[in-house]
Amino acid sequence: PFFHVAPDWVCEVLSASTARIDRVKKAPIYARERVSHLWLVDPRDRTIEVLRLGASRYELLGTWAGDEGPFALEPFDAVPLPASAFWGRELPP
Repeated sequence: PFFHVAPDWVCEVLSASTARIDRVKKAPIYARERVSHLWLVDPRDRTIEVLRLGASRYELLGTWAGDEGPFALEPFDAVPLPASAFWGRELPP
């Protein structure tokens, strides 16, 4: 399956088995196809990397981590998202 028009935003949820593919193989394809924003979400490390397409490659806008939200992440920075939107609620001990 494929799209005829590139999306404006892509979010990849990284896992141990896919992180390398998402970063090394997919990100350049997204850049080639002019996807303007790429998020790399790592639930194990509880980090979010936000990248914006420059002239020919992605530029890192920032990395957000842990429970320090809410996160105002491009291109949806007008609506800050709570950390629980990404990591879920932690169960009490």
